[in-house]
Amino acid sequence: MPAPRSVLTLVPRPSEAALRPGHFTLDADTALRIGAGAEPAAELLRTLLSPATGLSLRPSPEGQLALALDPGLGGLGEEGYELTVDPHAVLLRAAHPTGLLRGVQTIRQLLPPQALSEAPERGTPWLLPCADITDVPRHPWRGAMLDVARHFQPVSYLRRYVDVLALHKINVFHLHLTDDQGWRMPVAARPKLTEIGGHRAESQIGPAGSGTYDGVPHGGAYTRAELAALVRYAAARGVTVMPEIEMPGHVRAALAAYPSLGNHPDRALDVWTRWGVCDTVLGVHDEVLDFCRTVLEEVMDVFPSPYIHLGGEECPTAEWTHSSAARERAVAEGLPNPEALHGWFLGQIGDFLVRRGRRPVGWAETGAELPLDFTVMTWRDQSHTLTAARRGHPVINAYHRATYLDHAQSDAPHEPPAQPGTVVDLRAVHAHDPVPEDADAEAAGRVLGTQTQLWTEFVTTPAHIEYLTYPRLCALADRGWSGATDWADFRARLDGHTARLDALGIRRHP
Repeated sequence: MPAPRSVLTLVPRPSEAALRPGHFTLDADTALRIGAGAEPAAELLRTLLSPATGLSLRPSPEGQLALALDPGLGGLGEEGYELTVDPHAVLLRAAHPTGLLRGVQTIRQLLPPQALSEAPERGTPWLLPCADITDVPRHPWRGAMLDVARHFQPVSYLRRYVDVLALHKINVFHLHLTDDQGWRMPVAARPKLTEIGGHRAESQIGPAGSGTYDGVPHGGAYTRAELAALVRYAAARGVTVMPEIEMPGHVRAALAAYPSLGNHPDRALDVWTRWGVCDTVLGVHDEVLDFCRTVLEEVMDVFPSPYIHLGGEECPTAEWTHSSAARERAVAEGLPNPEALHGWFLGQIGDFLVRRGRRPVGWAETGAELPLDFTVMTWRDQSHTLTAARRGHPVINAYHRATYLDHAQSDAPHEPPAQPGTVVDLRAVHAHDPVPEDADAEAAGRVLGTQTQLWTEFVTTPAHIEYLTYPRLCALADRGWSGATDWADFRARLDGHTARLDALGIRRHP
C-alpha cells in the first residue's frame, strides 16, 4: 500500500491536525452511520464520492464511517468540525450541520486526488490517512464574487464554480447580476430588464477608452427557476449565494429597458458597450424608488441570503446636479446638495431591506459614505477597512491589490488580457490579512472576512475564469479560514493540492 500523504497538504489548513500511523480504507463494504440531522452531509458525501469511486456508501446502524451532530461541541461554532480517522472507523462530528459539510470536503481532500474526478477511477485504493483534526474558521465570511453582467455564463458553469468554492470552504458566492453592460436577473413585473437590458450590440476590446469594438452581439439572462435551483445546489454544499443588483449607478442596462427611470426620461439609451464608469444613473423620483423595491422583492423571493448587495459605488452625480427634479428632491429631503442624494438613495433602499429582515451590503469608495445599516465592502484603500469598522459597520475587506482576480498574475507576456496596472500574484493574495494591523479588538471584531473579485470585462469563457481564479483563490481560502501566514508552508501544501485541481479538470494558472 502507498504511504499516506501528509495531512498538511490540506487547503485551507486546518486549525489543528495530527497525523497518525495507518489508514482507513473505503471499499464496497464501507457503510455510513448517520446521526439525526446529519442526513444532508451524508447525501453530499455520497454525491461527491460516487462518480470516481463507484462506492454506494449505504446507510447502516453499524456503519464504519459515522457522521454525527453533537450540540455539546458548541465551541466549534457553525462551521467547525472534528474528524477522527482510525484504521477501522471514521468519525465526523460537528455542532451544526454546516460543520459537517465542511468536514465532508476535508474527507475528500484526504483521499487520493483521483477521488475528485468526475469519471470512474479503476484500481485506486481509497485510503484515508489516520488523523485527528479539529478545525474552526478564523473568519465567518470567505467569499468569491463573479461578474456575470459583463460576460454572461451559463448556470451549468455556475454550479461547477460553486463546487470548487465548497471544496475550499468558501462560504459566500457573490453573484454580480446587473451592470451597465447587462441585466441577468428576471423580474416578472419588468420583463424588458432582460428582454432589452440583457443584450448589447457589441463589446469593447481592450481597456476603457480603447475605441475598438468586436462587433459581436452579447447577451443572456437566467430564469427564476435556474437561479432558485442554483441557490438550493449551493446551500447543499454550505455556500450562500448573495445577489448583487447595482444602484443608483451602473444601471445603463436598466435605463435602456426603461428610460423613465433616468434623469432624462425622453432619452433613448442602448445597453452600454464600453467598459469603465457610465455617467447615466437612476433618477430619484418616486417611480425609481418603487422600481427598486419591486426588483428587490423578487430578488428576496429567489435568494434567501441574509445579505443583499446593492453595489452603490462609482455613482457620478452630474446628472442630479443638472436635473431640476433631483435638485428639488435634495431640497425636500433637507440635503445640502444634489451630491448628497447618493447616501440618501442608498439609505431609502437599505431601510427597505432592513425592514424585511435583510442586511444591505455596499461597496465603499471612501469608507465613510454608506448608511450605518450597511455592511461595507472596502476595496479601494486599505485604510477604509479600519475607517468603516470604527464607524460601526460590519466590514468585508476586498482590497483590490490583493483580491481582484481580473488583474494579471504576473507581468509575463504570455498572460491573457487583464485590467491594466497592478499585478496581483499568488503571494499578494496569501499575504492579505483582512484585519488591519492597527485595529483594536472592537474594530477587529467587526471585520467579517474577505473575498476575491473577478470582474469580466476581459474574461469571456469558463476556461479563462478558472485560469484567473486558481490557484489564487486557494491562497485567499487558506488565509481566510486558518489565518495561516507561513508562505513556505502554504506553497508546500499547494504543491500537493494542485493534483486535486487537476483531477477536477480545473484549467488553472501554472
